[in-house]
Amino acid sequence: MTHSLYALFQSRFPADRAKTLLETEDGHRLSYADAESEAARLARLLTERGVCKGDRVAVQVDKSPRALCLYLACLRAGFVFVPMNTAYTADEVDFLVGNAEPAAVICRPADETVVRAIAARHGGPLVLTLDADGTGSLADAAAGVAAEAPVVACEADDLAAMLYTSGTTGKPKGAMLTHRNLAANGQDLAESWRFTADDMLLHALPIFHAHGLFVACHCVLLAGASMLWLPGFHRETVVRLLPRATTFMGVPTFYTRLLAGADFDRDACRSMRLFTAGSAPLLAETHTAFQERTGHAILERYGMTETGMLTGNPYDGERRPGAVGMPFPQVSVRICDEDDQPLGPDEVGGVQVTGPNVMKGYWRLPEKTAEEFTTDGWFRTGDVGRIDARGYLFIVGRAKDLVISGGYNVYPKEVESIIDDLPAVLESAVVGVPHPDFGEAVVAVVVSADAATAPAEDEVIAHCRAHLANYKTPKRVFVVPELPRNTMGKVQKAQLREVHQDLFRV
Repeated sequence: MTHSLYALFQSRFPADRAKTLLETEDGHRLSYADAESEAARLARLLTERGVCKGDRVAVQVDKSPRALCLYLACLRAGFVFVPMNTAYTADEVDFLVGNAEPAAVICRPADETVVRAIAARHGGPLVLTLDADGTGSLADAAAGVAAEAPVVACEADDLAAMLYTSGTTGKPKGAMLTHRNLAANGQDLAESWRFTADDMLLHALPIFHAHGLFVACHCVLLAGASMLWLPGFHRETVVRLLPRATTFMGVPTFYTRLLAGADFDRDACRSMRLFTAGSAPLLAETHTAFQERTGHAILERYGMTETGMLTGNPYDGERRPGAVGMPFPQVSVRICDEDDQPLGPDEVGGVQVTGPNVMKGYWRLPEKTAEEFTTDGWFRTGDVGRIDARGYLFIVGRAKDLVISGGYNVYPKEVESIIDDLPAVLESAVVGVPHPDFGEAVVAVVVSADAATAPAEDEVIAHCRAHLANYKTPKRVFVVPELPRNTMGKVQKAQLREVHQDLFRV
């Protein structure tokens, strides 16, 4: 029996393969039959060019139907798909190619010269190109290849994909994801979120990231459903197409942008059954405002590159603002102290997880892999959280974002929640910076709700002092036009710490 993820998808495809898998903004349709043929053609092409089962295929291309087919081709042939953020610079691509040692690199035509030079430095892998419109040397080479390729048998622990973590604290690490990892998580999500063949997902996420590729696409493929396929998030297009969709997945920024216009209302959401949010924390205010405007409660979930999705607010039941819900069926979550001892309800500690969704390990980093797992096999997420008496998980922050001021632990999320309650504040980020007396001092960076009436520093500090212990109260507050974020909307606190690291130095 093969444990190939592609074989699993194939078993769930609609009986009538003429059904639309995806439709682009300009009306182009890709059927399930088209996707199977293209995946077979690309798999055969790469195999004929020397790529073998277990080889890595590194991909830095714009979102397109053919890019999705390339992913399916890699699964079909037993290759390891290695997506790269389209914003990566030449230096970042050079590191990933050198680290992953792919047998093939697929890039945008505009990047071909640079990528060929990188490839030459790292053993000379095959280089082919793919543009946003589906053209390029990959398509040209595949045009004359028969759409015939076997679905290569794979073991459950064979690698299906390798995603590199963002590397905010050092060099990116390759998270090795197996066919078992991705299959287990995809099935959990499709079942928990009630995906059926009748669903139409409005897909506006990038597909170099787990959210857009694994969470969104896998739910559709496992249900034999369909997608409206957008190159990116364009507010007016999303609002226009929502009445044709039943589901939508987004990062918090998508939802704040949708709420920014009066044309986004209950009527625009009339056909929708589910909105989900992830990749970055969703403000409770956004959750509340969205529900008041549309009648829909956003389902916030929590996951990470190394594990896929871990918890989610219930499909049926209360979706609690600020909470990331309960574990998915095959996932277990616990909160532990620094000695890996489980804590009780509402006690704050490290979030640890286990399940068939958890990665095999970090690529060629056995010491780092061992460091991130407990002696009894649980993965340390690096997040700090608590589980309440009803079983809902709340993320307090990242362990590396913990501020220790005067010997006391300060969890940034707690301070941010207080600051965000101020009407003059749209959002905030709290970091710790070096301080000669306290070790670290709490500093808040806020975005004004209205540029004309920015909150005063003393106003924010007074508000915090009224609701928080003195050691948790920010020593300084800075107002900025926007918070620095990565491509998936996560606030880059490392940048904020760097900007303010000399604030209290004498």
